[in-house]
Formats: sequence, C-alpha cells, structure tokens
Amino acid sequence: MRVTKPESGEVLREEFNRWAEAGRGEGMEQEHLPITLPVLEKMQLAPADNVLDVGCGAGWLSRRLAKLVPQGRVVGMDVSDEMIRRARRASVDFENLIFVTGEVEEIPWEPNFFSHVISVESAYYWPDSVAGIREIFRVLKPGGSAWILINYYRDNPHAHQWGGLLAVETHLLSAAEWSERFRAAGFGNVQPERVRDHSRTPEVYTGRWFRDAAELRAFKAEGALLVHGAKEGKA
Repeated sequence: MRVTKPESGEVLREEFNRWAEAGRGEGMEQEHLPITLPVLEKMQLAPADNVLDVGCGAGWLSRRLAKLVPQGRVVGMDVSDEMIRRARRASVDFENLIFVTGEVEEIPWEPNFFSHVISVESAYYWPDSVAGIREIFRVLKPGGSAWILINYYRDNPHAHQWGGLLAVETHLLSAAEWSERFRAAGFGNVQPERVRDHSRTPEVYTGRWFRDAAELRAFKAEGALLVHGAKEGKA
C-alpha cells in the first residue's frame, strides 16, 4: 500500500520545473560526473542494450548513455516536464534516445524491456521508494540490473543538513535500508558500495551545502552510495 500524499508528485514537478528554468539541470553533469563515470564502467553496457535513466533532468547522462549503446535505446524519464523539454531540445541529434515525463512509482513503459536502469542523485526525492524500486524491477528484463547512486544517505553524516535546505521532502535512508528495498522488490545479488569523488576540492568553499571546505572534503571521502542488484533469470 502506498503511503504518500496524492500531491507529492505535483510538488516535485513544480520544484524541479523551477530548477530547470534556473538552468540547474545543465550544471548537473559537472557536479555528478566524477561519481557517475565509475558506475558506467561497472555496468558493462553492451552496444544493443536498452537503458532507462530515472530522474534524467536535462539529459546529460542519457546522452552519454546513448553513445555507449548505439544499437540499443535510451529512455530518459523525469517528473519535471520542463526538464524533459530542455532534454529534448539538447538531444535532437540522437536517434536512439527519447525522453518521457513520468514518476518512478508508475513508469510509463512495458514490462521486461530494459537491460539496465540507472538513477543518479534522484532516489532520495522519490515519494515512495518501495513502489519505485518495484516498478524498476517490473520494467527490467530477466538478467537486467538496476543501479541507484546517491550522495544523500544516512551513513554519510556530512550530507544530513541537505534535507533542511531543500524545498521538497527528502528521505534519508541507510545503505541497509536501500538494500532491503531492493531485496523486497525481488532483486538478487544486491550489493551496496561506496563511490568516492576524487575531483579537486577548492581551498575555500562558498556554497550553501557545506560549512566549509573541510566538511566538503570529508563528505567526498565518505563517498556516494551505490546500490545495485540483478533481476534474476535469462533474457
């Protein structure tokens, strides 16, 4: 049974539409690429794979994925229709890439289609992560795998303050809690691990997410949480 408020998706859509209009979608690649590149290597994508990018924003990761699966298909999905509009405008040269508006709790796609599902820095916004992971399991083909990468999780205390700085509700879960959601949805070989950010840290930090550069360095040393699992069976 879902326990979220009916308006949760609309609140997220409005907030991330504001992010899109402020140009924040285009800046996500620079922020998240250092932790995403190691995950793409681990996924071992084949040229004909079909990949779903959940919470695709302005499409930076979807475009990178489309280059890695030239004979397959990439679907970028986001709750924000403005993010999707911007993603489409920036991706007109990609024939194997489409974007759809949707919520992870009700993915607008057929069952058993995708070889891989990836979500980068999106899952802690999902109103109902249990339902979302079940939906990811549904759209994966047997033998497919899911990959969730997040910086905001309980085991990294240097990110806990983010919840109070955001205009939408967030869900601060531990690696064990995310792993249990994967197993409850039917995933096997569930493996949480850390992906550390080795990018350069400025000597002086002036942003709003950390107290100072020392806290930023400590946050990056803890690493992002990667949880992945497989839908067992033969494709």
